[in-house]
Amino acid sequence: MVKKPARAPEAAPGLERHNDDIGEETRLRLYRSQQVIRQAEQRAFDLFLQNLVKGTSHLSLGQEAIAAGFGTAMRPGDLSFCTYRGHAHTLARGVSVEAVLGELMQRDNGLMRGKGGSMHLTSVEHGVMGSYAIIGAHLPIACGAALRAQYKGQDDVSVCFFGDGTTNIGAFHEALNFAAIWKLPVVFVCENNLYMEYTAIHEVTAVPHPAADRAAAYGLPRIIVDGNDADAVFRTAQSAFAKARAGEGPSLIECLTYRHSGHSRADPAKYRPEGELERWKERDPIKVYRARLAQFGIAESVVTGIDQEVAKMVDAATEACKAAPMPPADILFTDVYADGGWAWRN
Repeated sequence: MVKKPARAPEAAPGLERHNDDIGEETRLRLYRSQQVIRQAEQRAFDLFLQNLVKGTSHLSLGQEAIAAGFGTAMRPGDLSFCTYRGHAHTLARGVSVEAVLGELMQRDNGLMRGKGGSMHLTSVEHGVMGSYAIIGAHLPIACGAALRAQYKGQDDVSVCFFGDGTTNIGAFHEALNFAAIWKLPVVFVCENNLYMEYTAIHEVTAVPHPAADRAAAYGLPRIIVDGNDADAVFRTAQSAFAKARAGEGPSLIECLTYRHSGHSRADPAKYRPEGELERWKERDPIKVYRARLAQFGIAESVVTGIDQEVAKMVDAATEACKAAPMPPADILFTDVYADGGWAWRN
């Protein structure tokens, strides 16, 4: 069977001139966030090969600009709802690298003391309201959180991240319809990396853009953004958040991106056409953003300093996790129910 190439990305060249409307401080935050995600996830990959991360993991290598752009635009109190590919969004909301790596390594210093693992990162303190392994399950939950904000007159926004495959799940359409009817303060973000697990999304979807081309069915505008350009993502996020806080309802945003690795650590990604990965690596978010910083006159020494600072932090987090104990057995049955117990309820 001849492999079809995935549809070409609608991505800007990356070196065009941009308005200086973001500012140096915010741009450095965006770059640092992307570097934290990149280096932390690369370390997770290395630790997996050392048999220190058990099971599997789903990395966002190549997709960092989406998490960084939205995470930087969000306010304290805004809520993130993620998929099993949730490390990036968790880190972008301010959770420490040590807490994330500790969780992946099932150590007592992990975000959830090793009880959640790679696919279920959660930190209410940071507004990370769970990573969901059931495809599409979190979209209606994000609607519920947004309905709470609307009902109570609070101004937080719920942001729901999901992959392109989710757009063919019933919960996607149900959540979009409900959010549009009630004008809920929720932003739906499709991270379209062209593949729904092992299948190219265009081979099983009737429209070229699985999220954006369906927006009109719910009275929403068609929004497509270069998901490898943190500036473009940040600006789009800001607009969507302002709309939601003004009571003008939800947004559906399709971010075009590409994962550098397979669906999970168990996937060698041999289904991808030859040369596709290499072409997308020319649009690597880190590469794009380093060029952007140079355009605005930010010294190479400043950028390199961020790289080195993050590398030291990841190294220190790694050693702390290696030295951390495994979680004690007496926490096995805690936090199973809301009251902290575990006894069976009828």
